[in-house]
Amino acid sequence: MPPKINHRDVSPFLQALRAFLLGRQPTNALRFEDTIAARTQPPPVIPDGVSHKYSANYYLSRDARREVCPPVNLTQQAIGDGVKKTKLPQPGVTFEWDKH
Repeated sequence: MPPKINHRDVSPFLQALRAFLLGRQPTNALRFEDTIAARTQPPPVIPDGVSHKYSANYYLSRDARREVCPPVNLTQQAIGDGVKKTKLPQPGVTFEWDKH
């Protein structure tokens, strides 16, 4: 087992004074080799997604750009059956500011 490394800090008297004034034990912001993670990490284990299937994995079916539709014209929807509706559809709930 390698010997314990003494981390850089202030003198023991100043450490005790700092801990007393803070009211807690402070965390050292310096980075030391024995306190950080190792550089060599194991590769992540990620489950396969829908694009990992070998059969029926066509680019055409998984291209998100092909799912986009042209914009919907709300005025044409409102007049759709030949009768003009008085109020066009609005997104979400609206708050009537002028009704008091």
